[in-house]
Amino acid sequence: MQFDKTLITLGHYSFSLFDLLIASGVAIAAFLLIAALFARQTRRARQTEAMRRAVEMEYRLAELSGSVRHFTEQSQGAQAFLARAIDERLEQVSQRLGLGLSEQSERTSRTLSSLNERLAVIDSAQKNLTELSGEMVRLKDILSNKQSRGAYGQGRMESIVKDGLPNNAYSFQPTLSNGLRPDCLIRLPDSALKLVIDAKFPLEAFNALKLARGDIEQRSAEARLRSDVLKHVKDISEKYLISGETHETAVLFVPSESVYADIHERFEDVIQKAHRARIIFASPNVLMLLIQTMQAVFKDQRMREQAGLIKVEVSRLLEDVGRLKERIGDLQKHFGAANSDLDKLNISAEKVTRRGLRIESLDLTEIAAEAEVQRLAG
Repeated sequence: MQFDKTLITLGHYSFSLFDLLIASGVAIAAFLLIAALFARQTRRARQTEAMRRAVEMEYRLAELSGSVRHFTEQSQGAQAFLARAIDERLEQVSQRLGLGLSEQSERTSRTLSSLNERLAVIDSAQKNLTELSGEMVRLKDILSNKQSRGAYGQGRMESIVKDGLPNNAYSFQPTLSNGLRPDCLIRLPDSALKLVIDAKFPLEAFNALKLARGDIEQRSAEARLRSDVLKHVKDISEKYLISGETHETAVLFVPSESVYADIHERFEDVIQKAHRARIIFASPNVLMLLIQTMQAVFKDQRMREQAGLIKVEVSRLLEDVGRLKERIGDLQKHFGAANSDLDKLNISAEKVTRRGLRIESLDLTEIAAEAEVQRLAG
């Protein structure tokens, strides 16, 4: 390769490859020198800026440290004040909470005590309701059975009769002249007739009426009730009303006040037909009133029966009073004589007392003179 061969001509100057290489080396060296200088200058500027920033940062850190220290002191003071305020507030809250808890505990205790008493009352009421429920179940079983229901009505009727009349005034299930046996016969005062009481009221139709739903069932149950009651009324009239033996009117005992009230309220026609058949309905209260009235009649009868005996006893009493009066007169005479004797005894006692007193005072002269007077007088 020829390094001195001209490669570029610029005006009057010719440049060979060697010249270009030298020029390139110089240019590169100058560039590197300038780059180094620029880099150095840049580093110095950066160092200066870093130092400036470090100083500024240090100043700011110092300011920040002072601010932080001041804030810390303020925070510590505020924290201490807040702690004291919180402690005081907590103490007040604790006191109020303690008082509130104490009052609440007392109220809770009173409430629990009252609740226990009410629970005891409720428990007792529940037991009573349980017993009542059992009684109602047994009563339902009784009323659902015809024989048991008849025994129930018979028992209530017998209890009312026994409580109000003497034992010889009634009899249960006696036999009539026709061989039939009514539930009860009551002997009437001053009469050979007896009052019949029947206790077999037909409750089946009444229970069916209570269970009926709808107009059709209601009308059917009402018709059945009328039929059953009137049939029973007819049976009583034909079987138990015997001329010369029983009273012309009989009593049909209804063992329930509610059934009695419903019949009188809703079945007035049945009541009227029964009256025409000489049968009257009687609830427990009505039967009790009837028995009390008959009790007064029996008492009046016994008073009339005993009137003759009372008159005889009064006559004997008057005779005894007369004899007593005579004996009192005799006793007064004896007392008069006894009083006279007592007066004489009193006089003698007074004389003896006076003598004793004179003897005690040694007045012997007066005693001798008095003795002499008595001797001469004797």
